[in-house]
This record gives sequence, C-alpha cells and structure tokens, in this order.
Amino acid sequence: MLLIVGYLIVFLSALGGFIIAGGNPILLVHVSEFVVIGGIAIGILVIASPVSTIMTLIHQITVALKGSPATKQDFEDLLKLLYELFSKARRGGLVAIEDDIVEPAASPILSKYPSFINDHGKLEALRGSLRPVIDGRVRPEQLKSLLESEIDTMHEHENRPIAIIQLVGDSLPGVGIVAAVLGIINTMSAISEGPEKVGEKVAAALTGTFLGVFLAYGFINPLGTLIKNNNDLHASYYNMIMLACVSFVNGMAPIMAVEVARRTIQPNLQPTADAMEEMMKTIA
Repeated sequence: MLLIVGYLIVFLSALGGFIIAGGNPILLVHVSEFVVIGGIAIGILVIASPVSTIMTLIHQITVALKGSPATKQDFEDLLKLLYELFSKARRGGLVAIEDDIVEPAASPILSKYPSFINDHGKLEALRGSLRPVIDGRVRPEQLKSLLESEIDTMHEHENRPIAIIQLVGDSLPGVGIVAAVLGIINTMSAISEGPEKVGEKVAAALTGTFLGVFLAYGFINPLGTLIKNNNDLHASYYNMIMLACVSFVNGMAPIMAVEVARRTIQPNLQPTADAMEEMMKTIA
C-alpha cells in the first residue's frame, strides 16, 4: 500500500508542478512515446531475464504492492512456535517432534499458527532445519554450515530480479533519448507543415526524454530498492529459524535458543525481552 502512496506522491507532485507553471496535462499524452519507451523497456526485461527470474519478479512486485512481507506479529508467532516445539523436544527428545515435522498439518503445535503453516516457504525452512538432525543424516555441529549455504543460495536467487530492475531503470533515460530522437526525425519530415505542427512534434519528442527520466528515477529504481529491502527482511526471517534451530540442537535451553532468534530481528519488529517472556507465559 505504501508503494502506491509513494507512486501517487511522485506522480501528483510532477503533474501538479507542471500545471502550476501553466502547463496543460494533455500536452504530456503522446501514445507514440509510451509505445516506444514501454515497449523497449519490456524488451530489455525479456532479453535480460530467464522465465524463472521474470516470474520471481512478478511475485516480488505483488508482495511489494501488498506491503511488508513480514509483520511484527509474524515474528512473534514464530518465536512462540519455536519455543513450543523446542520445549516438546526438550522433554521427549528430538524424536518427540518428528511427527510435527513430518506431518505439520496434523501437528497440534504448528496448526495453532495458520499464517506460518500456510506459507510453504516458511514451513519448509523449519522442516529443512530440523529434519536432517532428527533423521540422523547430519550431526548437530554440522547443521549451521548446511543451513547457511541454503540461505545464501535462496537470498541470491531472490535478489536476481533486482539487477534486472536496475538494468531497466538505468536504461530508461537512454530509451527516452531514443524516443526523443525518433520524435525529432519525425519533426524534420514535417517542417513544411508549418510552425504549429513542428512545435507539436517537438513537444512530443521532449515528452519522450521526460518520460524516460521520470519513470526511471520516480518509479523503477525506487521499486528495486523496496524489493531489496523486502528480500533482506525475508532472509532475516529464515535466518532467525536457522539460528534458533542450530542453537537448540547444540544444547541450548528452549528459552535461550528463542532468545538468540529474538536478537536477530530488526529493532522496529523486535519484541522486548520482557514482552517475549510474557508471550511464553501465555503458551498453554
């Protein structure tokens, strides 16, 4: 939602300033310029991106339009879920939570947190962090390096579309110049039609330059920065799961393993130590 608000501020500020200066907004509407700039920008995107990256980009733009990919409540729910799971494993050993990990839909613990269990990525991150140790395929001291490699790979994959967005944003001013040059060529062929017609075509050509710069710095590049911030937040959520699980399987008490996870949350989303203690007391 904030993305849309920001876009509206950028658009209305530019348009409002133009109108205050005596400009007519209709003069900015030249379909040919939109076709040239929009078409070339889409072409650059298609040339530079495999299909998987384009699909990831579409998903990330959708998430950016909806808002933050993780809220304070999401982090608090994760802390409570981890504490419950670790407490059960502390009492009965890791084998006690095998059913929770193997069949999460039937787990009395995981089913209490629908926002978590209905998110395939989050659920698989938890299962992937505990299942290798429960199955005995990985020793506790080996788990950290395994999960770090997985998170790094995931984060690298998520950030690939950012480079494409930056490429499109950096290219748009030049694409605007291409549109302007095409407009000037069109203008030269219309000199015999009189000053009024020439002026109209020059205005259209200059609109191409304006659109290229305006779209790049007002819309595309800020979108890339927002997606990067969302990806960093998403990675911190997965890193939180990883650190908590590694801490617990290496011998930390459940409350301390969860405390390690709490301290990795960024300050504006992080519950205080006292607030977390109160949360744990409410867990049945």
